[in-house]
Amino acid sequence: MKEEEYKDWLEKGGATAKNARSTRTYAVRTIERNLAALGMPYQDLDEAWAADQFTGLRSRLKQMRDDANSGGQDYRILMPDSEKPYNRLTSWLGWIGQYGRFLDGEAPGGGKDADRIRQYVLDEYIAPARDEDRDQVDVLVRDVNSALGLNQGWPNICSALGGQKFQELAELPPPERIGAENSPATVFRFSLDADRIPGNDHPFVLFDSQGTQYQPVRSRNRSTGTVAFRIQPKGAGNKTDAAIETNEIADVARAMLIDGLASRIKANSGGSLNYLTFGGKLVRYELDHAIAHAIGVPPNGSLSGPTEQKEVSYQIGQQKQATPAMNLILYGPPGTGKTFTTAAEAVRLCGEPLPEDRTELMAVYQRLHDAGRIEFVTFHQSMAYEEFVEGRQPMTGTDEGEEASSAGFRLETVPGIFRRIAKRAETSRGSSSTEDTVRVNGHQVFKMSIGEAKNPEDAHLFEEAITGGYTLLGFEDIDWTDEKYENREAIIETYKERGGQSENLDARSGAVQMPFIFRNWVNKGDIIIVSKGNGYFRAIGIFTGDYEFVPRPGGEYCHRRAVNWLWVDRDGVPVNEIYSRGFSQKSIYALYDRELNIPALERYMNSQRTEGETAPEPFVLIIDEINRANISKVFGELITLLEGDKRLGQPNQLTVKLPYSGDEFGVPANLHIIGTMNTADRSIALLDTALRRRFTFREMMPDPDALTEASALTEVDLPLLLTRVNERIEYLHDREHQIGHAYFTGCSSRTDVDEVMRHKVVPLLAEYFFEDWSKIAAVLGDMEAHEGPINGGFLKRAVLKAPPGLDNDEAMPRFRWSLRGIEEGFDYTKLLAP
Repeated sequence: MKEEEYKDWLEKGGATAKNARSTRTYAVRTIERNLAALGMPYQDLDEAWAADQFTGLRSRLKQMRDDANSGGQDYRILMPDSEKPYNRLTSWLGWIGQYGRFLDGEAPGGGKDADRIRQYVLDEYIAPARDEDRDQVDVLVRDVNSALGLNQGWPNICSALGGQKFQELAELPPPERIGAENSPATVFRFSLDADRIPGNDHPFVLFDSQGTQYQPVRSRNRSTGTVAFRIQPKGAGNKTDAAIETNEIADVARAMLIDGLASRIKANSGGSLNYLTFGGKLVRYELDHAIAHAIGVPPNGSLSGPTEQKEVSYQIGQQKQATPAMNLILYGPPGTGKTFTTAAEAVRLCGEPLPEDRTELMAVYQRLHDAGRIEFVTFHQSMAYEEFVEGRQPMTGTDEGEEASSAGFRLETVPGIFRRIAKRAETSRGSSSTEDTVRVNGHQVFKMSIGEAKNPEDAHLFEEAITGGYTLLGFEDIDWTDEKYENREAIIETYKERGGQSENLDARSGAVQMPFIFRNWVNKGDIIIVSKGNGYFRAIGIFTGDYEFVPRPGGEYCHRRAVNWLWVDRDGVPVNEIYSRGFSQKSIYALYDRELNIPALERYMNSQRTEGETAPEPFVLIIDEINRANISKVFGELITLLEGDKRLGQPNQLTVKLPYSGDEFGVPANLHIIGTMNTADRSIALLDTALRRRFTFREMMPDPDALTEASALTEVDLPLLLTRVNERIEYLHDREHQIGHAYFTGCSSRTDVDEVMRHKVVPLLAEYFFEDWSKIAAVLGDMEAHEGPINGGFLKRAVLKAPPGLDNDEAMPRFRWSLRGIEEGFDYTKLLAP
């Protein structure tokens, strides 16, 4: 092959990374060296191109890829040691086509814009993502436009990436479009997982009765030439006794009845409508009805297999998949919508649909924030590890009581915002279905303690209650079931009759209050929150039974109520997650509704109620102005744990022992981190290198097109105004100090535009140019090439008279700059002039 010429062609065409050029050259060279082993009747690639423009060679590579996907070993001709041949072969198919264009004499980076766009995205996004074995890849239109040097080419980019031609070239299903149509902010999300089952855009995922995942593989029988689905355990070899080969949807349904193979089936799609290939024919199915019909039961029902005398349930619909951990930083000049975009990105990462209306979006964001799924923090120069992860704070009083034990204080380890949201993410087991969601719905919420949390002798009480499905209360071994104990006086009289209590016993005494509340105030359906000391809670449940008296060996804790435990965390979670004040020492009492964080409480109540292989809920931490803090000082040793493969449950998971609490800590895989960075405040080049390596950076630049609507309202050409101002700023300063469109999006009149220019834009320019008013005037179009007075559209310049003794011909001219008055208003004529 013409190796050096090809590398030079790649570099001139935009492949600036040396490793990228070497990787593609190696792939083409390897294919050429193995033409004979591949069964190709050519001496070299020049001959193969002259014969059929690589049609036969590409067909052979596709056949090899399909064989690898079915468990075959044919791929070892080209890549004997590869562990992910399907992805690599898909990339090599694209690169051999690129080499063909090189042989055909196409100019570097040539071709129509649409072809350049497709090839660039294939080379710079799809191929690397496949090589890294990622499930999906996002392509931001603005980034493609900048990389290819197009002039506002987002309509062409959107058309090229959303069209069928690119899907055929990349061998991918249609992408998901996120954001506005045909905008620089549009994101194309390509799913790379579905392409591992050729011809099937929405693959089945089946689970056996133990929750083990099975995968369907579309394979070809070499002897008969037929294509069918082979349903086999995930990760298993090509041959397995548990596999089923079929080309009928009914067989997939009946597989649910086979003992040990599948007890439930879900479709990986946005709904029940799916497109599946069976026997090479594309057929459209409503899965729930098709499978129900195949097994002879109504949709959403249950069935009994002829060989199994037990009921097997099935569920069909959307399977909530865990999104790979996202570490993202949005960076750009001020006013480009970074902070608002984090809200939309956080809602999307939480698995919620994105409303088009901004008000609706923020309502969803606030709901998720109230529930503890999203947290927002702003970094500043004084931010420290103790605030972000954990630190020690002085506390008075004791952990178990309200009264101070001495005049001094104690230091107590307090989790920071990062550790708090990580705890929520780690303890989540998924969310309940809408039908099964538990709500407070006006029920009373009681705090209750089960024994003393820090007394080892009482530890068995909590475990017994959780295991047995009930809660326990102490206070004398007296049976309170008699109806007369609906009255406090009866309880007091019984105590006095037994002579075990003080003569001063009254309705306010704990021995009277606690049994009375437990027996009479609690109703079925009320919520119980079990405390761990006064600062933490460790279980949440629903009362399901009436008061019972059940004597225990050795006495004590004989008062009982049945409870359906919904959530348990023996380590405990800070009470301020769900309640605005600390718990008190009382054994049981009703919590104030106004102090409860109901959305957060309900999230905890529903976060551990799912069964089987359900993905945990996603959580998002937003860090605004992430570059304003000392990153190593704030993150400490946790910077290593942020990488996706080092998260909990991942192949290379890592944990560290935290310095204050001594706890082992790791970052959950379902916690996403989004940061924003104002490039005008601090250059991206100065950001901590360790952080840059662990985050994806997405640039957000000013978007003049976003001002079209505001321009119509104000009758000022705001897109042109923003473009002119930013072009001049970039000329006089740099591109990172431009002005964002968000400054003007709220304008609805000419007066609003004047207010923004007077109180925001001009002061910002003064800061950028260090009060050099001649440059500010140049940006605003008011600078003139003389040394006299100026009466511009925004600024006025008056000539200052030199003091006596300095008013000679050698005196430098001095000026006084001022803004036009409010009553005059601004004149945009010169700024907007051609």
